[in-house]
Amino acid sequence: MSKSLYVSATEERSGKSAVILGVMQMLLRELHNVAIFRPIINDPGEGNKDHDIELMIDHFKLSIPYSDTYAYTLKQARELINSGQHALVLENILKRYKTLEKKYDFVLCEGTDFKGKDPAFEFDLNADIAATIGSPMLVISSGRDKTPVEVVNITQSTLDTLSEKGVDFVACVVNRAPEGMTDDICGTIQCDRNGEHMPLYVIPENEALGKPSIGDVKRWLDADILYGHSGMQTLVDNYVIAAMQIGNFLEYIKPGSLIITPGDRSDIILSSLASRLSSSYPDIAGIVLTGGLDLSNSVHKLIEGWTGVPVPMLSVKGHTYQNVQELNRLYGRIQADDHQRIATALGNFAQHVNVTELRDNLVEKRSTRVSPKMFEYSLFDKASRNKQRIVLPEGSGERILRAADILLRRGVAEIILLGREDEIRDKASKFGVDISDAQIINPAESELLDSFAEEYLELRKHKGVLAEVAWDRMADPTYFGTMMVHKGFADGMVSGSVTTTAQTIRPAFEFVKTKPGSSIVSSVFLMCLKDRVLVYGDCAVNPNPDARQLAEIAISAAGTAKIFGIDPKVAMLSYSTGSSGKGEDVEKVTEATRIAKTLTEGRGLDFPIEGPLQFDAAVDPKVAKVKMPDSDVAGQATVFVFPDLNTGNNTYKAVQRAANAVAIGPILQGLNKPVNDLSRGCTVPDVVNTVAITAIQAQAEKGE
Repeated sequence: MSKSLYVSATEERSGKSAVILGVMQMLLRELHNVAIFRPIINDPGEGNKDHDIELMIDHFKLSIPYSDTYAYTLKQARELINSGQHALVLENILKRYKTLEKKYDFVLCEGTDFKGKDPAFEFDLNADIAATIGSPMLVISSGRDKTPVEVVNITQSTLDTLSEKGVDFVACVVNRAPEGMTDDICGTIQCDRNGEHMPLYVIPENEALGKPSIGDVKRWLDADILYGHSGMQTLVDNYVIAAMQIGNFLEYIKPGSLIITPGDRSDIILSSLASRLSSSYPDIAGIVLTGGLDLSNSVHKLIEGWTGVPVPMLSVKGHTYQNVQELNRLYGRIQADDHQRIATALGNFAQHVNVTELRDNLVEKRSTRVSPKMFEYSLFDKASRNKQRIVLPEGSGERILRAADILLRRGVAEIILLGREDEIRDKASKFGVDISDAQIINPAESELLDSFAEEYLELRKHKGVLAEVAWDRMADPTYFGTMMVHKGFADGMVSGSVTTTAQTIRPAFEFVKTKPGSSIVSSVFLMCLKDRVLVYGDCAVNPNPDARQLAEIAISAAGTAKIFGIDPKVAMLSYSTGSSGKGEDVEKVTEATRIAKTLTEGRGLDFPIEGPLQFDAAVDPKVAKVKMPDSDVAGQATVFVFPDLNTGNNTYKAVQRAANAVAIGPILQGLNKPVNDLSRGCTVPDVVNTVAITAIQAQAEKGE
């Protein structure tokens, strides 16, 4: 079962609180330990708490501390995002969510209220958050003040946009729907996900939930109750500002009017009260007296002796216009002690939403989308469970030092830096980073140098290596770091921020060697798209592998995918799908596919391999249905094996730029122990991610 649901509306005053109540009640019928989480709340006044969080905690008696229920206020999030720290906001929200996910059976997430000045900003933000935490979404489309046709158009546009943004959803609710929202009209909305129809529910407008009550007015204006304590649940339909003569004023009274007038207008007050006794005038909802002006003693005496229907009367400070402006921002809100409204909301939800269908859909349709932030978090989480020792030969580089600081703070790995200790510590101080928990080794002065050189001399004597060459090479940080991995003093190595790929991996080729049964060292990139992670290989090492080597690359890539939690479905790529094309290049991929299938069977491996496949047939379900309808891989591939380096390298870079994907790698595979290469243009996050990946590879090598 999915462990979360993200409920998000598309605009303010959508009735989202009422829907959230219904969803929470549905969840608590099945689960006992449910958390409420609002990644971003409104900006409550000093000493105040978020309305919906308090409503959920108070009504359902949730055990979650209020401080755990949100990550940012809208103001805080906006300031960070406007200063270029959008990724930081998403990262911290993901951390908060993951903490709750570990402690609770289910996390019900609620989006923003669209009370800011930029609805598009909030819409995109909610979509990004849902995609980042990997939570399926329940979309609420509001029908308030719209025609049925407008509702259909807006709802369809919303669902299409969310799909494009990589958001998974389990259902759509059209809330506060206008009259005329028939099944035929609603049926025109394409509520689809991955070609599968999702349920759409329509909850009609309910005045008892949408309109404010006199009690809401009291809370909103911080008013004092003068009379009519028992009428706080009376609904307000409209406002009448009374400043004219009685004869003219009475013509403006409508059912549910809230009369707003200065406290010294005894004539308006008395005529408003009298209207409640007259069958010729509609019933007003109540009276608000402005200016903080008290009623005269005679009017007090008259009202206190009144035997008619009591009319709620409130007194507020501030002039009339000021209070009218405040009331124009008021709408009906469900309070934790408003049992009537809560019962109405829950009844509405149960009547118009197929709770069983929604619950089953949530259980069965767990989101399969994985955002880059989710994947990064999973890397750090997995690496930190059993920390490995990772050696970084370029220990004095600024990017390496900044990455080491992050890795140590987050507990991803134990870090070994190679280089002169005084230089490394001076630079760390200059850059303002903390590497106090890192081990620093100067290869040229290390007590390990002699034994490493002797080992290298023994391993390479068949190549005619001389003693003095062995000592010189072992004084080189890259060779020294690789030997640390080979001899078990480190579990993995990451290098290449200032050296070439050849310089980084040559020592590994010389004495770490390939795994038993593996004939080739190859590479993959983990391509983090907005909604999934794919494996591309080989895009960095082998220029033109033959069929046997291509098969080995495919098997290694599938194994790498499994290490990182990706279900391998391997597509052997070519310019032809199936038997549609001919030529030497196609025949190589065909033969590689045959060899790969034979090798997997012989080694007891179990994952589907298909080839040759064109890229579109491998990745697009619609194309796959036409070109290869019976394939277990076509249209759903997760591992893409390119026929040569030229194709692979260009494709990964094209996807990286065109799709704004995060490319992690190259990750070397086929070696006995993990050694990974960085690009010389790598960023600090690239270094951090590569170290985490190397640590996870080391865990896998040890069977951990």
